[in-house]
Amino acid sequence: MPRLLADVTPLREVPAYRRLWAAISISNVGQQLTSVAVGLQVWNQTHSSFAVGLVGAAQLVPLLLLGLYGGALSDAHDRRSIGLAAAIGMMTCSALLTVQAHLDVRSVAVIYVLVAMQSAVYAIGNPARQAIIPRIVPVHMRTAANALSMLSWNVGFSLGPLIAGGLIAVTGGVTAAYLTDTLLFTAMVYAMLRLPSLPAAEGAPRAGLASIREGLAFLRGKRNVQMTFYIDIVAMVFGMPRALFPAIAATWFGSGAATATVLGILVAAPTLGAAVSSAVSGPLHQVRRQGLAIVVSVMAWGLAIAAFGAMRSLPLAFGCLAIAGAADNVSAIFRSTILQDAVPDEYRGRLQGVFTTVVAGGPRLGDVEAGAVAAIAGERVSAVSGGLACVVLATVLVLAVPRFLRYDAKHPEP
Repeated sequence: MPRLLADVTPLREVPAYRRLWAAISISNVGQQLTSVAVGLQVWNQTHSSFAVGLVGAAQLVPLLLLGLYGGALSDAHDRRSIGLAAAIGMMTCSALLTVQAHLDVRSVAVIYVLVAMQSAVYAIGNPARQAIIPRIVPVHMRTAANALSMLSWNVGFSLGPLIAGGLIAVTGGVTAAYLTDTLLFTAMVYAMLRLPSLPAAEGAPRAGLASIREGLAFLRGKRNVQMTFYIDIVAMVFGMPRALFPAIAATWFGSGAATATVLGILVAAPTLGAAVSSAVSGPLHQVRRQGLAIVVSVMAWGLAIAAFGAMRSLPLAFGCLAIAGAADNVSAIFRSTILQDAVPDEYRGRLQGVFTTVVAGGPRLGDVEAGAVAAIAGERVSAVSGGLACVVLATVLVLAVPRFLRYDAKHPEP
C-alpha cells in the first residue's frame, strides 16, 4: 500500500537540503508578507485593480530580461555564491520597502521601482537556488525532494498572507510587514553560507549571450520540456486571480479594517490547499505518466478558479481557491521533476532560468491580464473567463502535442 504522507527521506538524509528547505520555508513567509503589503498599499493609494495588476508588470520586465541570464550564471559560476548574493539583495530590497512605508512616501511609482529591483535579484538568484537541489539530492529522492520543496513554499505562502493580514490590521499599516520580511531573510543567508561550494562543471561556458543561445538551442525539439513551460504559462496568465484579491476583499467580503484580514485569507487559500496536497504527496513518486498528471492538474486549476469567480460566500470562495492551489501544486511537483530528470546537469542552470522566467513571470503577466479584464468587465468576469480560458487553451496544447500525455518517468525524455 503506497504511503500517504510526504516522504521526508531527503530531510533526514541530506543535511544541506534540510537547511535549504527550512530557509526557503522561513523566507517565503516573509515574501508573502511583502506581497500582501504591496498589493494593499497600492490598492489603498489608487483603488484600482489595474494599478495592482501593474505591480505584476513591474516584476515581469526584470524577470524577462534577467531570468535567462541568471540561469547562464548558475551554469558558469559557483551556485552557492550566486544564491548567497541574491539572498542579500532580496533582503536589501525588503529593507528599502520598509523605509518607504515608514516615511509614508505615498508614491506607487516608488513601489513599482522597488518591486522591480527585488524581481531582478530574484531572477538572477532563483535559477541557481533551484539548480542546487539536483546537485545535493540523489536522483532517487528528487520527486520526494520536489514535493517537500513545494510543501515548504506553500506553508510559507499560506502562513505569510494570514500573518500579514493580522499584522496589518493590528498595526494599521504595512511597515511592520515589510520589516518582518527583511528580518526573515537572514535564514536564507545562513543556509547559503552553510552550503558546500558548488562550482560549475568542468568546461562550462562563460555566462553571456552565447551561453543563453546554447541553452535555448537545447530546447529545440524537446517537446516534453517545452510543454511543461507552455502549459504553466496558460495556467498562470489566464487563471491567476491574485490582482483581483484586494478589490474582492474590499467590495465582496469586507470593509474597513476587515479588508486586510479577508485579503490575507484569499491570498493564503491557494497555498493552504497546495500545502495539504504536498503533505499527502507520498503516492506521487509512483506516478509514471507525469505529463498526463500535469494536464489533469492544470484543467482542475482552471475549473476551480472559474468556480471561485462565481462565489459570493467567503467559505465557498476559500474552498475553490484551496482546490485550485492543490491542483497547481501537483502540476508544479511533476514539472520540476521532469526538468531535473530529463535535462543534463550542464544545462540545468540555463533551463532553470527559463523555468524561473515562466513560473515567476507567468503570474505577473496574469496579474496584468486579470486587472485589465476587471477594469473593463469587473472582477467576477475576469476570474470566471480566465479560468475557462485556461481549460480551453490547455486542451489545445494537448491536441497539438499528444506525446506529452505519454511521458514516462521511468524513461525520461526531454
